[in-house]
Amino acid sequence: MSTLDFTVSGMTCQHCVASVTEEVTELPGVSGVDVDLATGRLQVVGDVTAEQVQAAVAEAGSYTAQPA
Repeated sequence: MSTLDFTVSGMTCQHCVASVTEEVTELPGVSGVDVDLATGRLQVVGDVTAEQVQAAVAEAGSYTAQPA
């Protein structure tokens, strides 16, 4: 199990945070997700790749995730 950190751009409100959290949490192998709106930080714990997380973030809306 690993921890991946990302910087997410495009989030402006708590609804954005909820959308990103929901999409990333649904990925198989994810055991924890923490999204911070103020810093734009996303931390994912689990057995997933950076590409899977980035795709899930994009699926949540007009957001992009870059490895931090």
